[in-house]
Amino acid sequence: MKIAKTAILLLVAGTVAACDDKIDKTVDRGFDSKDLSTLKAGIWVDPNGCDHWIIDDGVEGYLSQRLDKYGKPVCSGVAPPNTATGPFKQGSEFPDPI
Repeated sequence: MKIAKTAILLLVAGTVAACDDKIDKTVDRGFDSKDLSTLKAGIWVDPNGCDHWIIDDGVEGYLSQRLDKYGKPVCSGVAPPNTATGPFKQGSEFPDPI
């Protein structure tokens, strides 16, 4: 029983320690690394009609829910549900393989 408690304690300690590792998510670390601010974002409208920022650099894609200043979802009606709109494939020098 003591071994099981020790194992659980080590697992919890390791999990909490992992929370300390901060990664800058504004920088692309992939094949064609660049600062994401150099790419153009578009909007994908989810099935509920709410907006998400999207970027497609040809190799990787990025998605983040669009929120207002209070942290609530933005549902602008810019496009029908399940539709992507805007220049989200611009700013990349790598061609989309699909």
